Formats: sequence, structure tokens, C-alpha cells
Amino acid sequence: MNKLNFIFIVFCFFFSPYLSAQEKEYGATNTFTVDDMEELLMANHPIVKQVNLLSETAKAQVTQALGKFDPTLNSSFKNKHFGKTDYYNQWNSELKIPLWLAGADLKIAYDRNVGDYTNPQSRTNNAGLSAIGLSIPLGQGLIVDSRRNTLQQAKAMISYLEGEKIKQINAIWFQALSDYWNWYFAYQQYQLLLEGVKLADQRFKAISEQTTLGDKPVIDSIEASVVVKERRIELSKYEVELKNAKIVLSNHLWNDQQFPVELPDHAIPHKLEDPVILPDNSVIEALLDSAKIAHPEMIKLASKNQQLLFEERYRKEMLKPKFNVSGALISSRYGFNDFVPPQYDFNWHNYKVGFEFAFPLFIRAERGKLKEVRIKQDQLRFEQLATERNIYNEVVKKYNDLNAYSKQIELQSINISNQELLLRGELNKFELGESTLFVVNSRENKLIEMRIKQEKLVTDYRKALAELYYKAGTKF
Repeated sequence: MNKLNFIFIVFCFFFSPYLSAQEKEYGATNTFTVDDMEELLMANHPIVKQVNLLSETAKAQVTQALGKFDPTLNSSFKNKHFGKTDYYNQWNSELKIPLWLAGADLKIAYDRNVGDYTNPQSRTNNAGLSAIGLSIPLGQGLIVDSRRNTLQQAKAMISYLEGEKIKQINAIWFQALSDYWNWYFAYQQYQLLLEGVKLADQRFKAISEQTTLGDKPVIDSIEASVVVKERRIELSKYEVELKNAKIVLSNHLWNDQQFPVELPDHAIPHKLEDPVILPDNSVIEALLDSAKIAHPEMIKLASKNQQLLFEERYRKEMLKPKFNVSGALISSRYGFNDFVPPQYDFNWHNYKVGFEFAFPLFIRAERGKLKEVRIKQDQLRFEQLATERNIYNEVVKKYNDLNAYSKQIELQSINISNQELLLRGELNKFELGESTLFVVNSRENKLIEMRIKQEKLVTDYRKALAELYYKAGTKF
């Protein structure tokens, strides 16, 4: 077997499906896959952890709103004694329990107001007075009041922040995927040229031996040496690009102790078995249907709409006149000095009643607020229509990009096969002395460029596929 036949065998091995030397050395355990990245990123990335706290923030706001329904115990004591006169001795206590229905409040009170100068209107006997009663809004606040509106708004905010959480996590994941595929391309590009350097080096050694034997002119040896050096220079540039791509990808990797993780030098990307996995029409239709309700932006807008509905109902309620009724049954507390009072005499003869009425004659303030809410609803409705249309167009546009990339990859594969035939023929002609080394190198350089371009198309395809799902509001 002569030297050129040996070069041709090595060449065919290189440009057929291959397992890189680095993969052979380290094995599959050093392959860093997309699933590995997802596991590290979703579990430990500090921004993901920060975003996950948005739900806790919303729950905290709901807890704050529920605080307006907490029972409240109030108590006050005042005493004045000057000289030999007991001016007043006042002890007022009340337990107020807000009720969800009808915006009412249940009140349980105890008052003891005695002394020479106590207001006769509030004076009690020495045992004091106990009371139990209700305060009910029969007009404004009967259907919904400020505290119920605040609670409903806080609950709607949970959905809004959940949409924001999904949006931010999707953005982080999409950027991580883009960086992963950039690293993949940098690695494939480096490996292809590395094999090109090996081929050029082997060809240079073979021709140098033939030159020494007088079978080839010296000029061929010089040209072969120039090709080796040119490819090594290009390889050093690709090596830097590979290192930088690995550094960028490492930005997304953290361990469980919140320390950044660097990809080791021997880490390699997953070799794609089927680089083109074009989603069919049913998948696209499912993505579009899901995006209408599950896209983060649509979730946020739906939450805003819910909040505006609650606000509109509240503002309608504020158009009613304020009419509050309160009443309580009163008891004179017997045996005040006993630890447990033995008797209460609540009956329908002892009571307190009252009502409160207020109504602005023109109600311009509340009418203006209601109109403002309805204008915001109209604005939101237009925004929902525009957002839904934009999402639809973005998804369809990305699907069109995928179709274009898949066709380009298919055509590029055909071109590569044809270029391999051209190079094989040129090698045969060179062996017979009917071609030059310059033409052989040109054919080989062109084939390497076409292989690199194919990997670039595959990378762009994978990034477009990730962006398709990102535009649809979900993770790939």
C-alpha cells in the first residue's frame, strides 16, 4: 500500500460517521448533555431560586390581606383620683370579629365607667355592662367591601406572579440552551479542523518521503508544509472559541452549595443521533392552543383582567349610599368580683341601636373611578388581542425557520457527498500524476468548510427549535 492510498483510507475514516478520539479516551461518562444542564440549572441556579420566591411573595400578600379578617381585641383603662374625689374610673374592652358575609362585624364588649365626674351617658353601675351585637352595612359594602376586594386582588396576584416566574425561568433556560448549542458548534468545528490538521500532517510526511526518494517534486513538500501550518493557525483560533464557549456555558452551572461550577476540559457535548427533529403540524397546533392560555404573558394579562373585574365590582358597590346599622344586647354583669360571672341578663329590653347614612349627591369621584377601571379593561382587552396575535406569528415564524433549516441541512448533506466524490476522484488523479497537490488541498479545504457549515446549520436549527418552544411560552 503506497502513502497516498494510506492517506485516502484515513480521509474516508475521517469523513464517515465517527467517534472522536476524545470520546474514545474518556467514554460516555464525560458527555455533558442538555438533561445534565437542566438538572443543574433548575436545582441550583441562583436566579431560578430567586424567581421561585415570587410565589412566596404572592402568598405573603394574601396572608396580609387575610389579616383584615383577624379578630381584634381592644382594651383601655383610665382613672383619675385627686384629693378625696374619685373623678372617673373607666375600663372599656371590645372583641371585634370581622365576618366574611355581608361585610359585618361581630362585637363583644365590656364597659365599666364609674366616678363622680363620669359622663352620665356612659356611666355604668359598679358591676359594669356587657354587650354583644352586630354592625352590618346595608348599602355600600354589603356585596363587597375594601377588605374583601383587597383579598381577591391579592389572590389574583398569585396567578400574575406565577406567570412572571414561568416567563423568567423560560428566558433563563432558553439562554442556557443557546449557549449549549454554541458550545456544541465550537466543539464540532474544532474537531473537524483537528482531523484536517492530522490529515494535512500525514500527507506532508508521506510527500516528504516521496520527495526524498525523488518520486515527487520538492515544491509539493513545501506546499504540503504550508497547508499544515495554515490549518494549525486556524485550529488555534477555534481552540480559543471553544474555550470561550465553554466559559459562557459555565455561567449557568451551579452546585447545591451555590458555588459556580466549571465544565472540565474533558467534557464534551452530546453527539446528535438525529440532528433534525422537525415538529409536525399537530405539535405546532398544540403549542398554539396551549399558548392562548398557558403562555406567561397571557397568564399575566388574564390575572390583570381578573383584578380589574374585582375592582369594577368594588367601584360599582361604592356608588351605593353608605347605610350602616348596628345593634347590641346589653347585660348588667352580676358578681363582678367573682372569677367566673354567675349570670348574664341579656334580654330584648336592654339594647343599643344606631345607624349611619351618607351619600354624596353627585358621586362624581366614584363614577370617575369606575370609568377609569372600565377604560383599563378596554386597554387590557386590546393588549390581549395584540399579544395573542404576536405570539401566534412568532411561533409560526420560528416553525418556518425550522423548515428552512431542515431543507438546507438536507441539501448540505447532498453537497458534502458530492464533494467527497470530487475529492476521491482528485486523489486518484493525483496518484496517477494527472492532478496537483494544490487542487487536492483545495478540494479538501472545501469539504472541511462544508462540514463546518453543516454543523452551523444543525446548531442554528437546534437553537431555532428551542426558540420555537420559548416563543410558545414553554420549555423544550
